[in-house]
Amino acid sequence: MVLDERTERIIGILSDSFFPILKAGLYFTVPLTLITFALGLILAFLTAIARISGIKPLVAIAKFYVWIFRGTPLLVQLFILFYGLPSVGIILDPFPAAVLGFTLNKGAYSSEIIRAAILSTPKGQWEAAFSIGMTRAQAMRRIILPQAMRVSVPPLGNSFISLVKDTSLAATITVTEMFQKGQQVAAATYEPLWLYIEVAFIYLLFSTVLSYAQSMLERRFDRSVAK
Repeated sequence: MVLDERTERIIGILSDSFFPILKAGLYFTVPLTLITFALGLILAFLTAIARISGIKPLVAIAKFYVWIFRGTPLLVQLFILFYGLPSVGIILDPFPAAVLGFTLNKGAYSSEIIRAAILSTPKGQWEAAFSIGMTRAQAMRRIILPQAMRVSVPPLGNSFISLVKDTSLAATITVTEMFQKGQQVAAATYEPLWLYIEVAFIYLLFSTVLSYAQSMLERRFDRSVAK
């Protein structure tokens, strides 16, 4: 079949742009996702512990943090960090600003997942731990958290996959991740429709691989519990 000139041009553009966009994903999207998810989990755990600690100042601070970052758009948070803070003398480079923004946002959301997982553990587990002489910290570390981890794996996995897609917002603060790379190629070739479809396809590939990995992890947890 003979292809017309426009079709050949589009195919050429897509084939030429695929690996540069994928490279941007591997160099920026993946590291941004991994770093912010890891830092977000640490922040989320500390926030969840503060929420259930019963110490009023810690509870109030944790509630305020979660309220702010769950109640405002991620895009606005990124703009405040990157475009707003310079007006008060605080200047952040694009990548650190993105890391900070995504970490604070995901920390707030993930803290509620972890808190709910901890609270879902039956009270009898606490009572059994106390009955054999464990302190509250020991019960939390040895009994409660392992059970909460299994409960929180599916929602945290979904949150991780969502974060991969959310990193496209980093393009708005000039981080050269996959979406911005696609924008650059689209601006140069005047083929935004096909370039953005290609970017979406690459995001879909990433999400599909991660969804498969999540399913394997969940099955592994289920087998360990069955044993």
